[in-house]
Amino acid sequence: MDTELLYFTDCYLREFEAKVLEVNNDKYIVLDKTGFYYNSGGQPFDTGVIAANGDEYPVVFAGKFSGTISHEVGKPGLKVGDYVKGRIDWDRRYRHMRMHTAAHIIDAVLYKEAGALCTGNQLGTDKSRIDFSLDVLDRDKMQQYIGMANEWVKKAIDVKIYFMPREDALKIPGVVKLASVMPPEVKELRIVEIPGIDLQADGGTQVKNTSEIGQIKFLSVENKGKANRRLYYTLD
Repeated sequence: MDTELLYFTDCYLREFEAKVLEVNNDKYIVLDKTGFYYNSGGQPFDTGVIAANGDEYPVVFAGKFSGTISHEVGKPGLKVGDYVKGRIDWDRRYRHMRMHTAAHIIDAVLYKEAGALCTGNQLGTDKSRIDFSLDVLDRDKMQQYIGMANEWVKKAIDVKIYFMPREDALKIPGVVKLASVMPPEVKELRIVEIPGIDLQADGGTQVKNTSEIGQIKFLSVENKGKANRRLYYTLD
């Protein structure tokens, strides 16, 4: 059952209307469309409320299970066929958006300056982390790379989001590794481009302009085994 992902085309949508398609165990709600980001790709789920029939149901988790996006609410009462209004916890979402676009810039700097490949990430509201492959761990260099990332942030570059046919997207250098893990039935890929810095297939939420990120602050870097490093950062 496909749920239309409204944030795919509008990351700044804070409220939306939808219809309840399924209710499981009184608390797992499937909607025909949603503005709630579901837990995936290192970006945490959105929280907020689903309002219906004069009542509000707190959304405590959103995830994808067996191909279906489900919203876990904190109390029973929603029924199949209900028309609802969803409201996103905007402060939490916007923090994740800023962290996510910052991660793209940091990834690009690490790759261009050190040849490091991103192997994973986990965004948070207070701090985020990026895992990457690099033989030599140099904290001073990491500080320099974050400084370079901040220079790009300050250039106030517009972030572009658009869609491309899968076979065209797979021809773009650097997109192949990420895009190729998507199921073959995905015929169109969502592309996030920060012109001059980064271009990749991505399903997460992003800010419209790099200036919205603010200042990226280096926290620490850890050695997680052979050629595996973990960088922690936050935003001021």
